[in-house]
Amino acid sequence: MSTNKVFRLFLFGLSCSLLIISCKKAEYKFTQGDAQGTTYHITYQSEKNFAVEIDSILKAFDKSLSAWDSTSIISRINKNDSTVKVDSLFSRVFRKAKEVNLASDGMFDITVGPLVRKWGFYKKTKTVPDSTEIKALLANVGMEKVRLENNKVIKQTPGIILDVNAIAQGFSVDVVSEYLEKHGVKNYLVEIGGELKGKGKNARGEKWRVGIDKPIDGNQEAGAKLQTIVHLKDKAMATSGNYRNYFVENGVKYAHHLNPRTGYPSKNTLLSVSILANDCMTADAFGTACIVSGFEKTLKILEKHKELEAYLIYSDEKGNFKVYMSEGLKKMVDPTK
Repeated sequence: MSTNKVFRLFLFGLSCSLLIISCKKAEYKFTQGDAQGTTYHITYQSEKNFAVEIDSILKAFDKSLSAWDSTSIISRINKNDSTVKVDSLFSRVFRKAKEVNLASDGMFDITVGPLVRKWGFYKKTKTVPDSTEIKALLANVGMEKVRLENNKVIKQTPGIILDVNAIAQGFSVDVVSEYLEKHGVKNYLVEIGGELKGKGKNARGEKWRVGIDKPIDGNQEAGAKLQTIVHLKDKAMATSGNYRNYFVENGVKYAHHLNPRTGYPSKNTLLSVSILANDCMTADAFGTACIVSGFEKTLKILEKHKELEAYLIYSDEKGNFKVYMSEGLKKMVDPTK
């Protein structure tokens, strides 16, 4: 056999091998861990394993926006450290918070920190403050009392405390999603603290299936009792409800969603709000804004923001569960559930 013929056969064999390798689909990988005082679960399709990088990203995120870290940027701001400058992560959250604050007529407000601390919703001991205490704390609440200037947070009063819990977890989902997309990942599901984003398809070649829990008291385990299932593709979803973080005193239930105008937990017929948006930070912030606003005002918010989809669970006059779905979401809900 001639040398040229052998060489041609070698090239043919090499090209076939490369074709087989290129056609082989990358496996779906899974990683999980702890961040921001909660957990994360991430599934993605890639030849590379990004577990270490994802963990590093979330640790860096905590150094900016986690109140669980006493040395984070937000913790230092809340301690009135005049030397601290914000990073790009903090800036993005702050700008979105301002945006949703305006869109919700002030019902979303990250300056509720003093109220959150007083009520103790993130502590073992929870108390109902008296009206005098609430009135005093409200003097330090209001997005108009805080601004960004030259990469520094400027407060009108030193008593202002920022609480980004209702937006930061959603944003962390976006940060991880952006990293995966930057590295060529087209199929993934990122879930952090119950907020999530799904892109592309799952390992079965189908849209990602995610659950919305029934908003019943005591339903503490995510996915244990589902209200419905949403087929998620290229969307983020965040859910806010009054059925997990709450306490009861003298027969009165107090949920953790505080009205920034009254200083008290919001009382309305909404039990659970699931918002779908292109990014999870937007979904997370609007979810809180809506459950604080109540059913009727939420419908007005949705009317102005057609880019949002919503699944609302509320109670009628007799205490029965009712469901409202935006038109776009009706096409995403599993009809069998």
